Amino acid sequence: MIRKLKEGRDPSAVAADQATVRATVEGIIADVRARGDVAVRELSIRFDKWDRTDFRLTDAEIRACLAELSEQNLSDIRFAQEQVRNFAQHQREALRDIEIETLPGVVLGHKNIPVQSVGCYVPGGKYPLLASAHMSVITAKVAGVPRIFTAAPPYEGRPAAAIVAAQHLAGADEIYCLGGV
Repeated sequence: MIRKLKEGRDPSAVAADQATVRATVEGIIADVRARGDVAVRELSIRFDKWDRTDFRLTDAEIRACLAELSEQNLSDIRFAQEQVRNFAQHQREALRDIEIETLPGVVLGHKNIPVQSVGCYVPGGKYPLLASAHMSVITAKVAGVPRIFTAAPPYEGRPAAAIVAAQHLAGADEIYCLGGV
């Protein structure tokens, strides 16, 4: 006798949910295109209960987040980031620029050139993914990207201290507290 522990959802219900999600996302994108920062602010209030005119965190706000964490928490973040940085440096060293002359006057090769700017999203909420800050910001730093900015959602209406610390200690140049939108 077959005994089912769990059944999947009705395919028509899944399709209806997907259509609703798609329509919602398309509406948000259209609203942001049409109304820009005004829409972003309204959506931030709606999704994250986070009301600001400027979503970039100040140095004082970043320091306040760092002060919320214990020395052990900060030490753990630094340790994890050092491991990521060490491996990223070894990876970077393996990506050598080459240039060879295959025939007289025929020069072939490649050169690794970092992009000028990188935006990194760090998921947050109930289960923040600090490793996203480590892996994205540190690897971009090691690659030589000159401008790295990050965005992470607020949690319970304020910046998530551990995520802000991870972004800052990884070397983000600009940190934005913005996510749901």
